[in-house]
Amino acid sequence: MKKIDLHIHTISSSSDSDFEFSLQKLKDYIRLLNIDCIAITNHNLFDFKQFSEISKELEITVFPGIEINLEGGHILVIADNDNFEIMNFSEKCKIIEKLITTSTDSISVEKFKEVFLNLNKYFLIPHYDKNPRLKPETLIKLKDNITCGEVTSIRKFKNCIQNAKLLVPALFSDIRIKENIISFSTRQTFIDLNEISFAGLKNCFNDKNKVFLTKEDGNDFFQATDYGLMLSTGLNVILGQRSTGKTYTLNKISESFNNAKYIKQFSLLQNDGQKFDQLNKIKLSNIYESYLGAFKKIVEDISSIDQRQNKIDLEKYLESLLKSASENENKDSFAKASLFNEELYGETKLSSLRELIKSVEVLIKNTTYREIINKHIDEKSLKVLALELMKEYTMSLEIELKKKWLNTIIRDIKQDLRLRTTTTYVEDIDFYKFVLENKKIENFNSIVNELKIEREIDIEEIGRFKLITKSTPFSGASKLQKVKHRQIAFTEAFKSYGNPYQFLTELIKLDLERTEYYKFFVDINTSTYNRYGFPVSGGERSEFNLLNEISDSLKFDILLIDEPESSFDNVFLMNEVNQLIKDISKNIPVVVVTHNNTVGASIKPDYVAYTQKVIDNNEIIYNVYSGYPSDKILKGLNGEQISNYNIILNCLEAGNEAYTERRTKSYEILKN
Repeated sequence: MKKIDLHIHTISSSSDSDFEFSLQKLKDYIRLLNIDCIAITNHNLFDFKQFSEISKELEITVFPGIEINLEGGHILVIADNDNFEIMNFSEKCKIIEKLITTSTDSISVEKFKEVFLNLNKYFLIPHYDKNPRLKPETLIKLKDNITCGEVTSIRKFKNCIQNAKLLVPALFSDIRIKENIISFSTRQTFIDLNEISFAGLKNCFNDKNKVFLTKEDGNDFFQATDYGLMLSTGLNVILGQRSTGKTYTLNKISESFNNAKYIKQFSLLQNDGQKFDQLNKIKLSNIYESYLGAFKKIVEDISSIDQRQNKIDLEKYLESLLKSASENENKDSFAKASLFNEELYGETKLSSLRELIKSVEVLIKNTTYREIINKHIDEKSLKVLALELMKEYTMSLEIELKKKWLNTIIRDIKQDLRLRTTTTYVEDIDFYKFVLENKKIENFNSIVNELKIEREIDIEEIGRFKLITKSTPFSGASKLQKVKHRQIAFTEAFKSYGNPYQFLTELIKLDLERTEYYKFFVDINTSTYNRYGFPVSGGERSEFNLLNEISDSLKFDILLIDEPESSFDNVFLMNEVNQLIKDISKNIPVVVVTHNNTVGASIKPDYVAYTQKVIDNNEIIYNVYSGYPSDKILKGLNGEQISNYNIILNCLEAGNEAYTERRTKSYEILKN
């Protein structure tokens, strides 16, 4: 089994912040993490001289590579480290360097193939579940040459392994080797290979059964720190006496991840009421967007209607029509011209047709659900439909352009005729717009009245807590004040609350953002209840905050919790927290630091670690031992061993003597 990292940067380019390469740091990285093979993959360039110097200094296999901006995404191109191939690869990379000079430049697949010619000679690894990722359509163009893709986390790696439709995953550091680097990335991939070769690499990344997160074949483990601590991709518990390096270890793990959820000791008790309220505000904001998102667009559309001006325009039209009719016999030659009162051609918006064409294109390009789509309509029919819609759009666009051109001519002639006569002309009015806007207002009033009906719009359960969100009509102007959170007088506006459109016109007169009008039509509130249906108490707020923080961790790559028992009682931890943590650990790695047997033992972790502080020559050294919970011996990184039984009793039960005394002299007496 070999440990490899095929994504390392050694030169600062236009796509990087400035950094100075350190060969010694590269050596340290390889030594500390026991890496067997690397590839140098700088952004859009390959430095042959530097690569040669690095290869000579390192005792491991080094492959030449480059990271290229390809159609908006990134792709690694790695070549064989044969001398002839390196020289050939270097010449091709010089072409890329000339083509891509800024971070926003990108080349097409066609140009990419033109430069590298026979792509089978290279190892291509696109950004797959990693930004900036290669577009699906770009992947399709290169499908014959791509078997694996780079991901950013253990969770994404495991997802690719488990999903047969996804590419073979590759987890690499993407590290910048610089002088001031503090800690090294622990993102590498193990491959089932005895002797490293270019052909062997490509072969392994063509088979999901040959790539792993750990050296132990078939086990899910990962290196959690740069000094070599291995942990399970499931649930881990870190034990230790006070001030022995547990939090230090947790901090080191956090440094190894760019996207870690870290719940620190006592953090949820500090300003717990404020955090609880803030959490409800965030959830409320999300519900506003999801529940009232469509209504928001309606309000923005209606707010652009000026019904008062429409009435004025209609009155002007009728007045001018009557006056023009009364002057009919006295019209001069200019007023009698056909175009004097000519109506303009009605123009049609083609946005819906454009959206329809885009939707068909999405169906054609979609690869994820191709099998389902083809069950109902084949790709050929979709392409025929797209072409027909495009033809219709082209013809319609031509007609609309002609209308615009004719309307311009008609306006100019009408204007010229009206300047040459004293006869009254009929004012222009768009009856279609007038009727349409009146109908919109009528529908708007109906929608708002329906929206005001009291109802539960969202129920979310987190552990034994339930969040219920309701929508109700506003009961007074003071309620409107709470939506804005600043001093604005809503008293006058609220008088029109029963007439939705009139109420909107009153809101427009106030100092409000146009994008906020929709929030003032219906009152939305979220309340949190305990299992008995009562509003949560002060103590329950902290419990809810913890459960919510843990539930939220699935958005991250790892969950770290530092001594939850410091803030919560054992019954809550056992009945609520433990099961939630176990469920989370099925999706992402979880690491819990604890002194408590409810968390440390009853939770039944997949892996345990023990920290120990040693002072040697006035220098603090933190030793770490780890193993399975069922192991009698935990092994240290320094090769030493320690009794798992003694650790459990000392850390979770205050020692064997205290544990025996409590069990036989206290608990049993109470039981009897």
